[in-house]
Amino acid sequence: MRIAPPGRTLPLPILGAVLLICALASAQRPPSRRVDYDRDIAPILKAHCYVCHGAASAQGGLRVDTPELLLRGGVSGPAVVPRNRAKSLLLSRLTGHDGKPRMPLGFTPLTDARIARIGAWIDQGAVRSGKPAPVHWAFAPLRRPTIPVVRQRAWVRNPIDAFVLARLEKAGLHPSPPADRVTLLRRVTFDLTGLPPTPEAVDAFVADRSPDAYEKAVDRLLASPHYGERMAFPWLDAARYADSNGFQQDGDTYQYVWRDWVVRVLNADLPFDRFTYLQMAGDLMPEAGPQEQLATGFHRCHLLNGEGGAIPEEQRNVILFDRVDVTATTWLGLTLSCAQCHDHKYDPITQRDYYSFLAYFNQVPESGVPPGGGQYRIAEPAITMGSDEEMAKLRRLEAEVKTARADEDAYRETESAALATAQRAWEDERRRDTDVRPQWSEWYTVGPFVADTFDAAFDRVFPPEIGVDLTTAYEDGKLPWKARPEWTDGRSYALTGERSAFYLYRTVRTGRPRSVILFLGSDDGIKVWLNGKPVLSNRVTRGVAPDQEKVAVDLAAGENHVLLKIVNGGGPGGFHFRSLDQGVPDDILALIRTPETERTPESSAKLRRYFLENHPPDELKARRQRTRNAEQVRNDFVKTLPRVMILSDAQPRKTRILQRGNYEMPGEEVTPAPPAFLPAPPDGTPKDRRGLAAWLLDARNPLTARVQVNRYWQLFFGQGLAKTSENLGLRGEPPTHPELLDWLAVTFRQPGGASPYDCGWSIKRLVRLIVTSATYRQSSRTTPLLRRRDPENRLLARGARFRLPAAFLRDSALATSGLLDARLGGKPVYPYQPKGIWDGLAITNERDFTYPQSGGADLYRRSLYTFQRRTVAPANMFDASVRNTCQVRPSLTNTPLHALTTLNDTTWTEASRALAERTLHGRAVATDARLAEIFRRVCGRRPHRTELAILRRCLERSRTAFRADPKTADAFLSIGDSPRDRSLDPVEHAAYASVCLAVYNLDEALTRE
Repeated sequence: MRIAPPGRTLPLPILGAVLLICALASAQRPPSRRVDYDRDIAPILKAHCYVCHGAASAQGGLRVDTPELLLRGGVSGPAVVPRNRAKSLLLSRLTGHDGKPRMPLGFTPLTDARIARIGAWIDQGAVRSGKPAPVHWAFAPLRRPTIPVVRQRAWVRNPIDAFVLARLEKAGLHPSPPADRVTLLRRVTFDLTGLPPTPEAVDAFVADRSPDAYEKAVDRLLASPHYGERMAFPWLDAARYADSNGFQQDGDTYQYVWRDWVVRVLNADLPFDRFTYLQMAGDLMPEAGPQEQLATGFHRCHLLNGEGGAIPEEQRNVILFDRVDVTATTWLGLTLSCAQCHDHKYDPITQRDYYSFLAYFNQVPESGVPPGGGQYRIAEPAITMGSDEEMAKLRRLEAEVKTARADEDAYRETESAALATAQRAWEDERRRDTDVRPQWSEWYTVGPFVADTFDAAFDRVFPPEIGVDLTTAYEDGKLPWKARPEWTDGRSYALTGERSAFYLYRTVRTGRPRSVILFLGSDDGIKVWLNGKPVLSNRVTRGVAPDQEKVAVDLAAGENHVLLKIVNGGGPGGFHFRSLDQGVPDDILALIRTPETERTPESSAKLRRYFLENHPPDELKARRQRTRNAEQVRNDFVKTLPRVMILSDAQPRKTRILQRGNYEMPGEEVTPAPPAFLPAPPDGTPKDRRGLAAWLLDARNPLTARVQVNRYWQLFFGQGLAKTSENLGLRGEPPTHPELLDWLAVTFRQPGGASPYDCGWSIKRLVRLIVTSATYRQSSRTTPLLRRRDPENRLLARGARFRLPAAFLRDSALATSGLLDARLGGKPVYPYQPKGIWDGLAITNERDFTYPQSGGADLYRRSLYTFQRRTVAPANMFDASVRNTCQVRPSLTNTPLHALTTLNDTTWTEASRALAERTLHGRAVATDARLAEIFRRVCGRRPHRTELAILRRCLERSRTAFRADPKTADAFLSIGDSPRDRSLDPVEHAAYASVCLAVYNLDEALTRE
């Protein structure tokens, strides 16, 4: 019908009424097919209504997350009345025609098409299409789907493409053409190594016209040692790996040894099932050695709170909660932590499930807090580990200890008669000297002598070490010596003063030379001198306890002087002291006084052992000394090696459900078990971490393989097939290509044989399958049609394009400039950072938090090896995960921080200078050739004519500016520690360096095309 005469417009009130009529008419227009609740309605309600009317926040008493809850309604009555739109409050509130505010309140109203879909569902009876509620897609059994048949079969390179193309054909779209060869090689090189291709690699690939040229390039990259470094990044994010504990004191750790293990096994293509098993339960394997134990370091990369007010048991439970979260997120893609205090509001996970899962990890002998003092704060259990060279040296030293001990044991066996004679002589001497005991004076103390750090207090030579004078008052009379007649041997006494040294002094007089054994304890470090000569030094952090140290000393006839230095790092300090006169305990003296004929076999053996251990004849003593020397060399070397925190089940505990997640409110006891709604482990499965690992990898578990392939897909396409890779539960987004996800999951875990694509848990085979697909090889160029129909590229009608991570941008600048040090593994390094970046941490002065910038080649290591301090992240890693919690979905950023860093950071400025110098020394001598060389080193391709003209203008402007102010050129070229070639003209060098910096900041240089 005609609404208005031609050429005239409707008055606004009439126009509003017409639009409302049209909206209602649209809402009542039935769709062309029967509406399915789970397919058509649930996603609408989830996207628009769950925030206010879901399990977490049922405003007005209304929940809309199931049809049954909609029928029940809230305080206003049923939200849906089947087959009656007029009485269905849900529809009237969504359209707003009942005079009340239109829902969702404060958000964009639903489209007419979505309202019509809900109306049609109500008309059809508001049921689940007569079907039972389906199993959530991620929890359904995993079966290999049939590969679809497509029309454009020539485009398909492997089954991945068939699934993708089937979806595109259904949507009426076509795949994009392949990316050009240079772009494709740059893409896959970054994806598999995190580094750009060299010009030589690009030229070789472009020149190789064989049908499998690309596959050969992929195989070469998969074999590169840098593959393991690149693939380690997402795993370190998941493991919340860092090089410090976090919190106020933020002690350093040695977990980098575990990080290097990850790189090694990824390079070796350790199957994912073995990779999982080792990290979950390597220490419990029958053949467990250092490498198997090291693998469990995954679960010890958590935060450790060493602050003075931290309650150990509370912190231990915080660590357990974190361990549950990282395991569930990494392997199951579930938000299991939501059930810590109550049953999960969305997924079928109960609080019992949560604590049954936690029980797998509740046997670790950890206190919850690391020991105090010093730079490193390592919480037990831990093992000593090092590089291959260091461990080889340790094995060599262990062999030397073993040889020395064997030599000592051989002497005991062959010279038993001589040893018996020597023992009788020793006993006779002890009997003659039984009543003559050394005379100890009372204790004198002075201190504390305060320093900036524990290490400084331990190393600094304070006045008492120079010479003891009990009449001296140090530091203007503030620290006089004080007599302690009340202190008796065999007891522990407190000492006050953090980051300080305390000195204790006494004398001991003996009528003749004799041996005495001193037993000592300290909080923390301890040094001992006898007659001015050092006899003990131990830089350690610990609480005081009896007999932590045992020192045998030889007293001279007359007066002997004993000086102790106790160094406290933080909190209360203390010491413990006792001595054995004549070096012989009272029970041994009693046996000596007993005639041989009256001794029992047990007492004779006890006396024999004591004699050989503590007072051997010279020859045995010499052999024992060789053993001790070998042990000392080994022990000193061990102290230089890293101590890596690992798992252990050495402390069995009962696990109870914590009411409201409060460790002080334990409830019902539970035993280790996976979530009950998932397939149970087979009978006989161990109820420990071995059983958990086996269950994670069991073919009946539908989650592990799905989660992993989704994350690897995310690595190469910027987002997973299921976008919420951290949550595949009911609140997560469903996959865009569910059949492809399941096909990949089955293919990933399936042993070879059933299909030529089966991977048998091989990560490299899975990666190769993905990156050799036609889907991956597509050009990333978009079109107006694709921007309108698929702006996020969820249908995969083009290649993925996204900003490179900051770590890759830094590594790319180092690699293209020639500065990169490509060594694998090793201690974390400290590249350029803003001045004073750690100064804010030095609030207690317990340790020195001055940023220890590296020198030489360490400045140019890959970003993987940059020291990761939890409390202050590296400033040029602006988009890196914070590493405090498990993160499996990267944050792809495009912010001003990019330009602030890549235009101003020392690394990029120095790389620009080095790239310019490399170019000026290269074979190209013409300006255009040099500019083209710079461009292709950074961007991979040669510049177009117009781009080259822009680069020439940039170069000329820079020359003009630097000629006008040569000092600016020198200042620009002086940035960075690498040596500069001063034979080059500084103006010319600086001008080219300025162009290099500009090229590093091109969008093409910053983007993975």
